[in-house]
Amino acid sequence: MNLIARIAEQPRSFRPATAAKRELPLDTILQGDCIAEMARLPDKSIDMIFADPPYNLQLGGDLFRPEGSRVDAVDDEWDKFDSLATYDNFTRDWLEQARRVLKDDGTIWVIGSYHNIYRVGTLLQDADFWILNDIVWRKTNPMPNFRGTRFTNSHETLIWCAKDEKARNTFNYRAMKALNDDLQMRSDWLLPICAGAERVKGEDGAKAHPTQKPEALLYRILLACTKPGDVVLDPFFGTGTTGAVARRLGRRWIGIERERAYAKVARERIASTLPLDESAMRTVPDKREQPRVAFGLLVESGMVPPGTALTDAKRRWTATVCADGSVASGKHAGSIHKVGAALQNAPSCNGWTFWHVDEGGSLRPLDALRQQHLAAL
Repeated sequence: MNLIARIAEQPRSFRPATAAKRELPLDTILQGDCIAEMARLPDKSIDMIFADPPYNLQLGGDLFRPEGSRVDAVDDEWDKFDSLATYDNFTRDWLEQARRVLKDDGTIWVIGSYHNIYRVGTLLQDADFWILNDIVWRKTNPMPNFRGTRFTNSHETLIWCAKDEKARNTFNYRAMKALNDDLQMRSDWLLPICAGAERVKGEDGAKAHPTQKPEALLYRILLACTKPGDVVLDPFFGTGTTGAVARRLGRRWIGIERERAYAKVARERIASTLPLDESAMRTVPDKREQPRVAFGLLVESGMVPPGTALTDAKRRWTATVCADGSVASGKHAGSIHKVGAALQNAPSCNGWTFWHVDEGGSLRPLDALRQQHLAAL
């Protein structure tokens, strides 16, 4: 029986007692069992967790290419479990610790294949995590099905969860939209597998880890749901892709890795990673995070003085700005939003984009003036 299986099958009351909680070991690789090491981290100290756990691939025998060469498949001891029940116990235990260390508004990502992701998804929900999305990573260059007995397995699944339905988790929507040529980012991501120069090699020239994830995948995840300075935990660190991308993007990181050889490679890799310049780290600001500006602030500052005539983009309606920040148009008076909705006989209206100021024959939306006001703060 392998080490993970022995730990997972021990009754909870007979497992070794954990050491006292340590200070948060930022930008550090903790070498050891992920459950024991997470148990020593402080409660609610992590902003995001990326977990790439063993897939429990259950491979049967060697696999060969058509010309006779052997496929370097995942057959390491860390991916072997004696039964599905053993795997489930292991998953429950690390998810329990993950939930404890995650901040209330933090999120967790778990990646897997058809071998394990459905079991992990069930256990995530059993642990009261709230699923935000499942992401399909479509591989542009998947490994073929050499035996010709199944469809080519060309994707993996990521499950993104908050701690509960009411959590105010970070999602940098506008940054994702900008990354996708100003289109909403979809839940199917077309990215290549890790290959070429990106593939970390060992001293013997062979790949250092069989399941190294591409940096592009972690780049998108960290950019989507973390901010500079946030703390990212990877309990299955491997060769350190999460740490390398976190350092590049100005996030803090903690990695846990049981295998000494992987930890050594990860340290060297991260040490050689150059962080982005601070100016390059900026992303499109999310409007939901900008300070709230009342139209009255623009009125009292003189940016839009009382008596200013407003019009919609097609010059169908006009309104006059009043001293208290309200606007009046015929029988309608009230906020820029209320009057805009009334004139259009609509249930609601964004007055910031509906109303414009005429500047020498050119119409300028109130929202542009609001952004100018915010930039001056």
